[in-house]
Amino acid sequence: MLDSLRPTDIKPTKRSAWHQLVGFFVRYRIVIWLWLVTALFTGSSGHASDWLYYGGTQGGTHHSSLQQISRDNVGDLELAWSYRTGALKRHPQIGFPGAASFHVTPILLPKAAGQSLAFCTPFNRIIALDPTNGDERWTFEPKLKPPSPGGRFNCRGIAYWQDAMPAGNSCKHRLFMGTFDLQVLAVDAQTGQACEDFGNNGAIDVWHMVEAEVEAKAGLTGLPADLRPGDIQFSAPPAVVGNLVIVGSSNNTKSRRIDGPNGVIRAFNARNGKLVWSFDPVPRNPNDPETKNWTEAALQNTGAANAWSILSVDEERDLIFLPTGSASPDFYGGKRPGDNRYANSIIALRGSTGEVVWHYQIVHHDVWDLDIPSQPILTTLRIDDTEIPVVVQLTKQGMTFVLHRETGEPVFGVEERPVPQDGVPGDQLSPTQPYPYFPPPLVPMSLTSDDAWGFTVLDRNYCRDWIERSRTDHFYAPPTPEGTANFPGMSVNNWGGGALTPDDVLIVPINRAAIVRTLKSIATIDPEALSGKMAGLMGTLGHLNGSDYAQSMVPMLSFIMSPCTAPPWGELAALDLRTGEMLWRRPLGVLDKLMPVPIPLNWGTPSAGGPISTAGGLVFIGATADERFRAFDISTGEQLWETMTPTAAMAIPMTYEVDGKQYVVVAAGGHMWLYGRKVSDYLVAYALP
Repeated sequence: MLDSLRPTDIKPTKRSAWHQLVGFFVRYRIVIWLWLVTALFTGSSGHASDWLYYGGTQGGTHHSSLQQISRDNVGDLELAWSYRTGALKRHPQIGFPGAASFHVTPILLPKAAGQSLAFCTPFNRIIALDPTNGDERWTFEPKLKPPSPGGRFNCRGIAYWQDAMPAGNSCKHRLFMGTFDLQVLAVDAQTGQACEDFGNNGAIDVWHMVEAEVEAKAGLTGLPADLRPGDIQFSAPPAVVGNLVIVGSSNNTKSRRIDGPNGVIRAFNARNGKLVWSFDPVPRNPNDPETKNWTEAALQNTGAANAWSILSVDEERDLIFLPTGSASPDFYGGKRPGDNRYANSIIALRGSTGEVVWHYQIVHHDVWDLDIPSQPILTTLRIDDTEIPVVVQLTKQGMTFVLHRETGEPVFGVEERPVPQDGVPGDQLSPTQPYPYFPPPLVPMSLTSDDAWGFTVLDRNYCRDWIERSRTDHFYAPPTPEGTANFPGMSVNNWGGGALTPDDVLIVPINRAAIVRTLKSIATIDPEALSGKMAGLMGTLGHLNGSDYAQSMVPMLSFIMSPCTAPPWGELAALDLRTGEMLWRRPLGVLDKLMPVPIPLNWGTPSAGGPISTAGGLVFIGATADERFRAFDISTGEQLWETMTPTAAMAIPMTYEVDGKQYVVVAAGGHMWLYGRKVSDYLVAYALP
C-alpha cells in the first residue's frame, strides 16, 4: 500500500550541490514523445528490437525486444561513449541556459539509410553519429529565425520516412523535424543535405499560416493580433502515416490571453511538402458535428486545444491518435461555455484524410490546465483469452484510461461523477468529470490539513496553515481568489509517459506534489503586479487578456522550499493492466543534489522524462533531479544498476544493437524548470565490456 511506504537511506555520495526545490514543482508544459517502430514492426502494437522511431514503436510502448543486457549482467554496464552538441555555446544570446532543454530521444536509422544515430538539438540542429563510438558523421544547420531572448527551445525528436517511389536517388531516406520558429524541414538521412523538392528548398514555413489565422481571429474578436516569436512552436517529432508527415504544436499563450493561436494539426505530403489536410480541435468547420456544442462567440474567441505531445500511429488501420490540450485560457472558461470538445481528448483521425473517426474527452471544460500530456500507448490487451486492440492513456491527474482502439469506448467502464460547480462569476463548470472504474488512480486524489508535512514542526505548521486557508474540498475544485490546492498537482505523469511490456505491465514514473491555482478579478490587483515575462507562471499573477481575471499557479512548498506533502515525492511503479494490481512501487531519486548538505535521502525527486523496458527483464530510466541513470528489475522493482550522469538525464532513453552489441543511450541536459542549475548537452551511451 502507498501509505506504508517509508523513505529509506542509501549510501552517501561525495558529490554535493544546492538546488532550489521550488523549480521542481512548477508546471511541466512541455509535451510528450512519440514511440515508433523497428524493421520487425508490423503494426502499432509491436515492440522494437532497434529504435527507428522516437519511442521505439509507432504506438508508444517504449519496449525493446533486445536482451543482451539482462538482469544477470546489467551490473557490468559501463560508459561506451559520450558526445556533446555544443548547442548552448553556439547560442549565447538566449538570455539564460535553462531556456534550452535537451530532452531528445535519438533514433537509429536502418542500414539502407546509413545506420546513423540521429537526433536534434534544442535549436534544431540535426546530428548523425556513428552508433558504435559516438563519432560525428554529419550535421545539418537549418536556416531559422534568430532565437529570441526569453524563449523556450526544445526539440524532443525527429521522424524517419523511406520513399518507396523516389523520383531520383536523392532523399529516398528522409528525416523530418519541426522547429522552434514553426518550420517543417526535410533532410536526406544519408547525407544531411536538405531535400530540395520538399516545400521551399526543404522547408515549409507554417508561421505564415498561423499568422493568417491569428489576424482573421482578431478581425472577429476585436482583440489585437498579438502573435510573438515563441508563442507557438514545434517541439515534438512529427508523425508519419503512409506518405504524410503530420505535426501538432506547442502553445505558450494560454497563461496570458483567451484567444491564443489555433491548435491546428496539419498533414503535409512527405515528398513535396504540399498541405494535404488540416484539423482544428476547436471545431470551426460548420460541418463538424461538435460545432453545435459551441457558441459562435466561443468559436471566434477560443484558441489552443493543441496536440503538443507525441502522436501515435496505427498504419494498419490508417489511424492517427491525438492527445489534445486544454482550450485557451488555462484557468478560466467563461468565454468558452460547454464541454469544449475536442479539447482534453484522445482523437482518432483517419490518417489519409484527417476525418474524425472517434474521440473521447478525458476532462470536460478544463480550468486546471490538465492537458493530455503523453503519447497514447497502442497495444493489444489480452483479457479472458480475448485480444482487444486498445489505447492506453496516462494523465496528469494520475488516472489511466483504457479505450478500444477502433471505437473509443472505455474497455473497463468510466463513471461520470458530480464535481463542484461554484467557479468564479461568469464561468459555467461541467457538472461531472469522468473517472475510470479501472485501473485505480496512481495516487490519492485528495488533500487535507492532516496531510501537511515538514522537516520540522515550524515548516509543517506553515504548510498546515496554507492548506487550511486554501480550498481543498475536491480534486476538481476550480481555481479561486484565495487559491485552490490540488493534489496531485502538475502532474502525476507528463510527456515522459510509461513503458508497456508484451505481458501488459505498465511501468510509470509518478510525481507527487501539490499545486495551488489562483484566479482573481483584476479589479482587486495592482496593475503593476500583472506584468513580466513569467506573468501567470511561477506564482506571479498574469492578466488573461480578453477577460476580467488574472491567474497564477505555484507549487505548495514550505518556507525552506520543501514540499508541503509527505515523501516520496517521486516514484517508479509497475501496474498490471489486466488486473489493475500495483505490482510494485519504489521511491525514484535521492535528494543529495537538492539540499545544502548532500544527504542522499531516498525520498524521490520530481521527474521529467520516461522509462523504457527490455526483453532482458529491465527498466531503464533517468528522469530524476539527482544526476543518475538507473536500471530496475521489471518483475520486482529492485534497483540493479546505477551510474552518475553529467547532469540530470531528463529524457526518454533508447536502446539498439549494432554489430552484435547492445547499447543504451540517454540525453543528459538538465531541465528548464526542474534542474535549471546545471543545463547541459550530453548524449551518453552504455554497453557491456
